[in-house]
This record gives sequence, C-alpha cells and structure tokens, in this order.
Amino acid sequence: MNEDELRNLQADKVVDARGTSCPGPLLAAKRSIAEVKVGGIMEILSSDAGTKRDVPLWAKKVGHEYLGTIDEPGYFRIFIKRMK
Repeated sequence: MNEDELRNLQADKVVDARGTSCPGPLLAAKRSIAEVKVGGIMEILSSDAGTKRDVPLWAKKVGHEYLGTIDEPGYFRIFIKRMK
C-alpha cells in the first residue's frame, strides 16, 4: 500500500509502544493481535527503529499481512492485517 492508502486506513486496534525498546513493541504486537478479528487491521506505534524490521518479519512468519509503514516525526506507524 502507498502512504496515502495507509493514512486512510481505520485500524481496529492501535498498539502504542512508543518509548519502549526492543523487544517491547514486538511483544505488544504479539499480545494484541488476538484482539483483532480476522481481516482486521492493527496499527503499531513505535519509536524503536528495530520495530520497522521486526514486525514485518514476525507478521510474515505467522501468516499475517504486512501492509506498510509510515515514518512520522519521532516514531513509526506500522500496519498489519490479521489473516488467521
């Protein structure tokens, strides 16, 4: 998805992990995905640069769809679609 499409997404669950370092944001995402219905969108907010790499790898590994990342001043917005 391009940045405009990502900005227009309405997340079913927002996980605010800003201010936590690795592996905090990834662990928060793993815990929170269960609260999203299949086909729903989870948005992870993180200020840890490693999260931009870790969350997409985790999503692919467990069968969810990584939709993209938006760089905001001081943090990232990462979008995952729950697939199972």
